[in-house]
Amino acid sequence: IHRKPSIRRYTIDVVSMNAHIEREIKLRYATRNEARLAVDGLEGTPLRDRRLQDDYLLDLPNDELKHHDCTLRVRIEKTDRADKSTFETTTVTFKGPPLPDMMKVREELETTVGNGKLFLRILMKAGWNVWFRYQKYREEFKRDDVVIAIDETPVGAFVELEGNELTIRDLASALGRTTDDYIIASYRQLYVEHCTNTNKPIENMVFNS
Repeated sequence: IHRKPSIRRYTIDVVSMNAHIEREIKLRYATRNEARLAVDGLEGTPLRDRRLQDDYLLDLPNDELKHHDCTLRVRIEKTDRADKSTFETTTVTFKGPPLPDMMKVREELETTVGNGKLFLRILMKAGWNVWFRYQKYREEFKRDDVVIAIDETPVGAFVELEGNELTIRDLASALGRTTDDYIIASYRQLYVEHCTNTNKPIENMVFNS
């Protein structure tokens, strides 16, 4: 008598935890030099040197994350060392749907992995697809409980403020900006807007080689 193999079901106990809530805004600047001059005036403490961030957004074939306004991102960062070698780090981030607010507010879960390119291959073998890639150079500073980033992207220069709501407001005001200047769109959204306004095809937002 041949019996069908029994299927053993496994469950994973999820330990409750306080999810990190990301709160941030972007401010647009004409050039990187203008953005750097503005940030210098905030007298923040240097946090991380300028480096290239290579970001990959992934989703399942049925676009499940997009339908729920969520994001899965693999970020590979390359930092030049003093000896001219390159140091690479990779972070994997899940972002929940944005909450209604004048700032960009959403759940964020993040961890590091050892080999970014290999991890991307594993995800794609498991059925995930990279649907958008974008790059930027980022330099970071810290002022009180806010991280200040200078971002150089293929569609312009931005200062990003992330952290405590009141401190973000104060720093934005110190930069001479009001709530009307707050940008809460993602870089993907800003890129699509740029392509639409310049009549260019929407591809990946990467620097020219």
